[in-house]
Amino acid sequence: MAAVTLRYAAIFATALSLGVAAAQAQEAAAQNAEQWSLHGQATFVDQYHPAFRSPYRGTDSLDPGSRGDETFDATLFAGLRLWEGGEIYADPEIDQGFGLSDTIGLAGFSSGEAYKVGKAEPYFRLQRLFLRQSFDLGGETQAVDADANQLAGTRTADNLIVTAGKFSVVDVFDDNAYAHDPKQDFLNWAVIDAGVFDYAADAWGYSYGLAVEWAMGWWTLRGGMFDLSRVPNSTQLETGFGQYETVAELELRPTLFGRQGKVKLLGFLNRARMGGYSDAVRLAQADGGVPDTALVRRYAAKAGGSVNLEQPLSDALGVFLRAGINDGSKEAYEFSEINGTVSAGLSFKGEAWGRAQDTVGIALAANRLSHAARAYFAAGGTGILIGDGRLAQYGTEKIVEAYYNAKLAYWLFASGDYQFVSNPAYNRGRGPVSILAIRLHTAF
Repeated sequence: MAAVTLRYAAIFATALSLGVAAAQAQEAAAQNAEQWSLHGQATFVDQYHPAFRSPYRGTDSLDPGSRGDETFDATLFAGLRLWEGGEIYADPEIDQGFGLSDTIGLAGFSSGEAYKVGKAEPYFRLQRLFLRQSFDLGGETQAVDADANQLAGTRTADNLIVTAGKFSVVDVFDDNAYAHDPKQDFLNWAVIDAGVFDYAADAWGYSYGLAVEWAMGWWTLRGGMFDLSRVPNSTQLETGFGQYETVAELELRPTLFGRQGKVKLLGFLNRARMGGYSDAVRLAQADGGVPDTALVRRYAAKAGGSVNLEQPLSDALGVFLRAGINDGSKEAYEFSEINGTVSAGLSFKGEAWGRAQDTVGIALAANRLSHAARAYFAAGGTGILIGDGRLAQYGTEKIVEAYYNAKLAYWLFASGDYQFVSNPAYNRGRGPVSILAIRLHTAF
């Protein structure tokens, strides 16, 4: 573990020096509309849980023994202005590491930095490659700050933005200022995204698709269409929208306590070959085997929706809430086995103790399964993330997460994170489990 930590400390030091040099070179250019940009980030997360109560375990159970796993990723964000309003972005990335128990065992998994595939050695992927076209529709001219995948410039308050190519659905949909970035805020999947949002993605969280955003005054309407995986939870994406997701989101920006908040109403529909839980159980009962949704897949639809709220209460304090449900009769296709969810929390800056750039967050999340899914897992079925071999004592999966993110230097942040999970994978017979994490993050 010490050798791993020293290796990543060296990587962070190198990234930091490169970041300072690149930022200084771009500072003058950012005074006007940028013609190109180059940003980068590196994030290291080390998670650990002590041994916990486990009378039994299945193939997709969280390891009940004392265990630690780490992940690392480094991303380059390259952008180029092609013409007025037209921009192209490419994000090559190096990834390495594993989520706890190879990213299984929890419906609300413990790290948004962990992919559903893991490798001991670093490997390269082009995670994003997309074109963005913006159209000004009138209203007040607003500044667009330089950032990763965002060229500095201006845009009118009323606008239309079209994004096409390879990117993540949650780059555009289900955003939240306080709970959406596992590199700097919460880590748990059921906190940073709506747990019921079975969004189109390969095993790394990205898809091919098109998104349109239409902003007018106090509201924004978004819509998109994306390729699903060829089979659930696959490393290979469908092409040509043979299996696809459509998603729509309405964002309202009301003012409360003199401060503008956001309310987002999201709905999605997945159409693909997917298995029904009840069909799988019936087949297993007839054959005397273990239910498997892969054996009963047919072309079908699965829908769901969520509400997403964020509200600043002061310059330092903000609150958030998400809640949603989805069609629990069919298997989870891309994200996790969550058919109903509620999460809420607080985020505040450390101004009170002289650390205005530090952030503290605390969140609660509760996830549930449909009756059809409970019967499937009770009979020994497995899914994308969970499967203890039995589920005699079903219980709502409850998660408490708290973190402190400290700014150590201009480009370097360090976080401590704690999660307490009751009824992991909805199983009252196992757990509870405490999960601790250290996170290092640098960006330029």
